[in-house]
Amino acid sequence: VPVLFKQALENTAMEEGKSVSLRCELTKADATVVWKKGEATLQASAKYEMKQKGTVAELVIHNAEPEDA
Repeated sequence: VPVLFKQALENTAMEEGKSVSLRCELTKADATVVWKKGEATLQASAKYEMKQKGTVAELVIHNAEPEDA
Protein backbone atom coordinates (compact mmCIF):
# COMPACT_ATOMS: atom_id res chain seq x y z
CA VAL A 1 0.00 0.00 0.00
CA PRO A 2 1.57 3.33 -1.01
CA VAL A 3 2.10 6.06 1.54
CA LEU A 4 0.01 9.15 0.77
CA PHE A 5 -0.32 12.62 2.23
CA LYS A 6 -3.32 13.01 4.55
CA GLN A 7 -2.39 16.66 4.98
CA ALA A 8 -0.05 18.19 2.42
CA LEU A 9 2.37 21.04 2.98
CA GLU A 10 0.86 24.52 2.88
CA ASN A 11 2.45 27.79 1.86
CA THR A 12 3.92 29.43 4.93
CA ALA A 13 5.01 33.03 5.39
CA MET A 14 8.33 33.46 7.12
CA GLU A 15 10.24 36.27 8.73
CA GLU A 16 13.87 36.56 7.70
CA GLY A 17 16.24 35.40 10.43
CA LYS A 18 13.55 33.43 12.29
CA SER A 19 12.75 29.72 12.29
CA VAL A 20 9.91 28.32 10.19
CA SER A 21 8.26 24.91 10.50
CA LEU A 22 6.78 22.92 7.60
CA ARG A 23 4.59 19.93 8.52
CA CYS A 24 2.81 17.20 6.61
CA GLU A 25 0.73 14.23 7.71
CA LEU A 26 1.06 10.81 6.10
CA THR A 27 -1.26 7.80 5.87
CA LYS A 28 1.35 5.46 7.40
CA ALA A 29 3.24 5.96 10.67
CA ASP A 30 7.04 6.17 10.53
CA ALA A 31 7.21 6.16 6.71
CA THR A 32 10.52 7.37 5.32
CA VAL A 33 10.34 11.07 4.46
CA VAL A 34 12.92 12.83 2.29
CA TRP A 35 12.87 16.63 2.31
CA LYS A 36 14.01 18.35 -0.89
CA LYS A 37 14.54 21.83 -2.21
CA GLY A 38 14.22 21.54 -5.96
CA GLU A 39 16.36 18.54 -6.91
CA ALA A 40 18.62 18.80 -3.83
CA THR A 41 17.95 16.50 -0.85
CA LEU A 42 18.18 18.39 2.43
CA GLN A 43 20.36 16.94 5.18
CA ALA A 44 20.01 17.51 8.92
CA SER A 45 22.31 20.36 9.97
CA ALA A 46 22.37 23.54 12.04
CA LYS A 47 20.13 25.02 9.31
CA TYR A 48 17.68 22.12 8.76
CA GLU A 49 16.08 20.05 11.49
CA MET A 50 13.93 17.06 10.55
CA LYS A 51 11.45 15.56 13.01
CA GLN A 52 9.00 12.73 12.66
CA LYS A 53 6.51 11.37 15.15
CA GLY A 54 3.98 8.80 14.04
CA THR A 55 2.31 10.06 10.88
CA VAL A 56 3.52 13.68 11.18
CA ALA A 57 6.76 14.78 9.53
CA GLU A 58 8.23 18.22 10.17
CA LEU A 59 11.04 20.28 8.70
CA VAL A 60 12.30 23.22 10.73
CA ILE A 61 14.41 25.80 8.87
CA HIS A 62 16.49 27.88 11.25
CA ASN A 63 17.63 31.41 10.40
CA ALA A 64 15.33 31.53 7.38
CA GLU A 65 16.43 33.52 4.34
CA PRO A 66 14.63 34.45 1.09
CA GLU A 67 16.69 31.72 -0.65
CA ASP A 68 14.86 29.13 1.47
CA ALA A 69 11.60 29.78 -0.41
